[in-house]
Amino acid sequence: MYLPLNALRAFEVSARHLSFTRAAEELSVTQTAVSMQVKNLEQRLGVALFRRLPRGLALTDEGLALLPVVAQSFGRIADVLAQFEDGRRREVLTVGVVGTFAVGWLMPRLREFQQQHPFVDLRLLTNNNRVDLAGEGLDYAIRFGDGAWHGTEAERLFDTPLAPMCAPDIAARLRTPADLGAETLLRSYRSDEWRRWFAAAGLPCPPLRGFVFDSSLALAEAAAQEAGVALLPVMMFERELRQGRLACPFNQRIVLGAYWLTRLKSRPQTAAMAAFRAWLKVQADCT
Repeated sequence: MYLPLNALRAFEVSARHLSFTRAAEELSVTQTAVSMQVKNLEQRLGVALFRRLPRGLALTDEGLALLPVVAQSFGRIADVLAQFEDGRRREVLTVGVVGTFAVGWLMPRLREFQQQHPFVDLRLLTNNNRVDLAGEGLDYAIRFGDGAWHGTEAERLFDTPLAPMCAPDIAARLRTPADLGAETLLRSYRSDEWRRWFAAAGLPCPPLRGFVFDSSLALAEAAAQEAGVALLPVMMFERELRQGRLACPFNQRIVLGAYWLTRLKSRPQTAAMAAFRAWLKVQADCT
């Protein structure tokens, strides 16, 4: 069945506003033209799509069934057409990123990526290291860990050493690592971090009774607000160190994992994916 595109558009806009008059204003045509387009569509379909009320419109059951399909179709057309802005096709790239990495390392470099690869429409989805590449429709995910994720191809970017960090006033009273035993030690969902740090420092780990956070960003903010001492990836919080919001009282650091660029092995590589991977590897190698 041939259905005129203008009639479908008139229906979609009218259904959104539930008014032929407001639809006409959006489409820059007359109210009569919109009404006639909708009537023509109803005649072709053999059903009524609206109930005409004294003040406005109401969708019939048939109109309610048709609206989401038409709206989605016009939305997809708009998305594709948007890729051809500036006379060239743009390619969407969706990347899931651990929030700490996104804020502390990636965002200061994004402008350079945009300048080098203007055809890529980069979309970032932040997370706390729990990600579903297939379920979320991700081209890539940047994760922290050991690189072993089932069905996933992983490329190591760089290690992220952890060290105690806290507000400057707290740091001022810490002379040796043993002094941490008198402080509140903030914890992440990785429960063995403090134990391993104290082992590397040659000390027994004191009882851990501090708050637990699922995000290093929240952990760092709590530390900056003097809630306690946090074990954090120093590289991700260099800005806070420069600003004096956080201090790193000890040089002892441990490496429990790295950041990795991951993708499903079954995911074909697009031009946008290749451009992002190559750029990211160069940036990581310079870190």
